[in-house]
Amino acid sequence: MVKNIVRDPFFLQQKSEPATENDKQVVEDLIDTLKANEDRCVGMAANMIGVKKQIIVVMAGPFILPMINPKITKMTGKYETEESCLSLEGVRPCVRYKEIEVEYLDKNFMPQKGKYSGFTAQIIQHEIQHFSGELI
Repeated sequence: MVKNIVRDPFFLQQKSEPATENDKQVVEDLIDTLKANEDRCVGMAANMIGVKKQIIVVMAGPFILPMINPKITKMTGKYETEESCLSLEGVRPCVRYKEIEVEYLDKNFMPQKGKYSGFTAQIIQHEIQHFSGELI
């Protein structure tokens, strides 16, 4: 189901909790909401649709990659950039890494590992940052 985008900074600054198998519908809602906003959005975290769980979805080329409880295990190639967010107005400076390795659960809650670089790595880092409540 397509959900409304949360724009309340107070809500967005709250920490997210690990997801459980009871949160499978949140994954589907995030995918639907990202598809509905793909003309202006390349990734979403669950708090952007009002759910404080550690779930993200990312556009990886033509595919949508859901990640549940993702953890970045390695980062290389630090750089400074600017990003925007569908939940916030304007563009803000931030630090990202060119290459990352991530451990996560897929939408079937099966463990996965992946190496990501470039723009996909940047999107993943942005969305995972939502879990801490830190706004870019």
